[in-house]
Amino acid sequence: MFTGIVTDIGTIQRVDARGDARVTIATGYDTATIDLGASIACSGVCLTVVETGPGWFAVDVSGETIARTARDQWQPGRALNLERAMKLGDELGGHIVTGHVDGVAAVVEVRPDGDSRRIGFRVAPALAPFLAQKGSVTIDGVSLTVNAVSDEADATHFAINLIPHTQAVTTLGALEAGQSVNVEIDVLARYLQRMEHYRGR
Repeated sequence: MFTGIVTDIGTIQRVDARGDARVTIATGYDTATIDLGASIACSGVCLTVVETGPGWFAVDVSGETIARTARDQWQPGRALNLERAMKLGDELGGHIVTGHVDGVAAVVEVRPDGDSRRIGFRVAPALAPFLAQKGSVTIDGVSLTVNAVSDEADATHFAINLIPHTQAVTTLGALEAGQSVNVEIDVLARYLQRMEHYRGR
């Protein structure tokens, strides 16, 4: 379980093909405190630590995960938003995040909005019921507030505002139109939709 509050930006050092992809990630975390088997969210994807060394850890990424996450995410040199799993008693600064990617969104617009940046995304209509104005969404592992939503025939568009602090401490400050990102919907919205499905039976 995570909160969507990024605590480090890691960089993929190496990707080794061996059935699954073994991905080695450079980090500022004290890796002596990371147990094998620990969960770390890597740009919104909950992965299990299988190896550590000074300044790095490694995870195995399945073909299924690669197919369902943002384009070109698992490449050497790629920066990743990192968050270690919550501990009981930790401050819940964002919202409840599971690290399970629900879909991939395309960045369609990046423009200044005061000191912030307004970023627009396009997602498949299947995610439309889970996106609401002033609701929560996770983009590449970052907990954010949805500022606007509009539904069209073939896609849903939504926008967020990125304050200067979030631009500085996550990878989202470097987003440009045409890039793809991982999206996790609010877990509460997921369960509410399921309840509504059975209520209508």
